Amino acid sequence: MASEKAGNQQNVDVVIVGAGISGINFAYRLQERNPNLSFVILEGRHELGGTWSLFQYPGIRSDSDLYTFGFPWKPWQSHTSIAQGDVIVKYLREAAQEQGIDKKILFNHHVNNADWSSKEKAWTLNVTANGSEKKVIKSRFALLCTGYYDYSTPLQTTIPGIENFKGKVVHPQFWPKDLDYTDKEVMIIGSGATAITLAPSMADKAKHVTMLQRSPSYIMSMPAEDGLEKAIRKYSPAYWQSTLIRWKWLVVPFMIVNFAYYFPKAARKMFRSATVPQLPPTLEMDPHFNPSYYPFQQRVCFCPDADFYKSLRAGKSSVETGIIDTVTPNSVLLKSGKEFNPDIIVTATGLKLRIAGGMEISVDGKEYKIGEKFVWKGVMLEDLPNCAFVIGYVDASWTLGADATAQLVCRMLKQMDKEGVAEVIPRRTAEEKKTMQQRPLLSLTSTYIQKGGSNLPMAGDRGAWKARSYYFKDMMIAWYGNIKSGTEWVR
Repeated sequence: MASEKAGNQQNVDVVIVGAGISGINFAYRLQERNPNLSFVILEGRHELGGTWSLFQYPGIRSDSDLYTFGFPWKPWQSHTSIAQGDVIVKYLREAAQEQGIDKKILFNHHVNNADWSSKEKAWTLNVTANGSEKKVIKSRFALLCTGYYDYSTPLQTTIPGIENFKGKVVHPQFWPKDLDYTDKEVMIIGSGATAITLAPSMADKAKHVTMLQRSPSYIMSMPAEDGLEKAIRKYSPAYWQSTLIRWKWLVVPFMIVNFAYYFPKAARKMFRSATVPQLPPTLEMDPHFNPSYYPFQQRVCFCPDADFYKSLRAGKSSVETGIIDTVTPNSVLLKSGKEFNPDIIVTATGLKLRIAGGMEISVDGKEYKIGEKFVWKGVMLEDLPNCAFVIGYVDASWTLGADATAQLVCRMLKQMDKEGVAEVIPRRTAEEKKTMQQRPLLSLTSTYIQKGGSNLPMAGDRGAWKARSYYFKDMMIAWYGNIKSGTEWVR
């Protein structure tokens, strides 16, 4: 199917929903491996970048290294492994422009619903462009690169009395551009990556920043450029440097994560021994930095060049562990009896999970409920024809999972064309439907995962339905694995 336009209808071979990291990478892989296929990218917002365009809170940065968070086909050239949000958006914009992908993006195109027709063997997407114009996009295959959280609604957390607070209450997902926190007392509620980023960033201007947590997280400091990276840049040829550093970031974190999985008590001890020397003398390790879980059961937070700990030692910020009893018009009271008087409260309490950007999906006019279905090889959804979605890893860069998905789908598309197949549908066998045990798609104990888990599809306990494990294995599956097991191929 060549790209065709007729009035407000456009026909393409592949439609990509979302122009963030996943969408841009998939477009590149399509151009590289399936150049005969036409495609378009539908982006609901005014610019590319996804998360990194949407979030504007102070200090926003990646929580993964850019050597693997960046694209393998556009090496990250900076000497710092963690980058600010605006730098990431610039990198993504350059990548799209260099490959001509930006010309394939339709901005301000929000997908309302998508219906698969078994008769036509095609997807019909009803789209609202620029707020009012109605369009129809038809495609043979759809890829959902929409991330896994709700762009319009944050995770709702019950904070007793918060509605009585007379100061400013801010959620990081919707940061006011005109918020002035100079010489203000700031309280950040939360202990995840966002809170760990905000605390030192706001402390430079605020009078004082208090990070209030119900329970602590693991916080690992990392240098902007470590000794191994410096050695690689000094002793290896220029054309090898990016590849070697990328491999360092693929292998070393993989080893650390697996060490933590197999030797959780030793990993906890390792994290503890790394944390104690970085704390100010007045701040106790227990309970503020002693998580109730083992490393990587929830995401580990990273702080570049130990900025979080430096802020604590400088007295610009502090950590308090406790449960809020109530918020009054001028204070926050804890059940322990402690009282704080912030001018601004920042609710860094997590994200609301949502797959497919909230669009309605149907098959032959019948509603398709994502939360009731299983995932095939971490890529496609049970009983949903010619459609893949992107989900990353909980302990590695999102882009690694996105690229494994893109490469498997491109291989599948090539095989479909070779065999004259019009429809591929993941199906569980009758026996699997009777006996398969449900497993979580994301193996994290984080609150936002537990609260939003029902919005995610399920993983199984066997075969093609097991959750993703790690990048190296998934790439082998993408390149050489059986792409027909657990699926129905219809000519």
